[in-house]
Amino acid sequence: MTPFIAEFLGTFLLIFLGNSVVANVVLNGTKGNGSGWIVITTGWALAVYVAVLVAGPVSGAHINPAVTLSLAIGGLFDWSIVPEYMIAQLLGSMFGALSVYIFHKKHYDITEDPALISASFCTSPAIPNTLSNLFSEFSGTFVLMVAVFYLAGPEFVSASGETAIIGLGSLGALPVALVVWSIGLSLGGTTGYAINPARDLGPRIVLTILPLKHKSSNWPYFWIPVIGPILGGALASLLFLSFT
Repeated sequence: MTPFIAEFLGTFLLIFLGNSVVANVVLNGTKGNGSGWIVITTGWALAVYVAVLVAGPVSGAHINPAVTLSLAIGGLFDWSIVPEYMIAQLLGSMFGALSVYIFHKKHYDITEDPALISASFCTSPAIPNTLSNLFSEFSGTFVLMVAVFYLAGPEFVSASGETAIIGLGSLGALPVALVVWSIGLSLGGTTGYAINPARDLGPRIVLTILPLKHKSSNWPYFWIPVIGPILGGALASLLFLSFT
């Protein structure tokens, strides 16, 4: 598996599982309907765990353009590969969102509230305010990237004394998932914590294209969950460079 496929697959799994838990909670007629925010944040954390578990050993499991850009700014990732990773992430997020729609189609058919349908694709603010919403996405991604920069990948020392870098396997996936869970519980209630441009933009594009009767893509808001995470990650990168 190539890094491009790993990033595509990892982001696909992230969105398919993450947005599916939202659909399960908000769409009419599901067995999880109304189960609440703790279910959503836990589902997203576990989606991150699965995505990192699958993609980590091959690509490092960025599964997020803000992570890719931040690592490049911090000197930990080759700038020449940034476009490849970001394209894979956006495509993976779009196919993930399409799969959520196909899986839950019967429930979309009986849900008429545009806000609930939109929530299962992309984020929206609890209280619309440009600066406040931008700061929310900035802050959540800053916390994520501070953790990522200082998360050491596991190593294995063989009997011969050689050290093999395992990468972000199961041991690396759990800490990242817990960080995302913490962000969701503590900082996610204001905007829905996209903290990932592809996570929001890809599904928003798919929502716009799909033939849903009741939907609202809210394109005037789209730039906030794109720019906010990039700025938050960039600041984390600059601080990392200052302290290393």
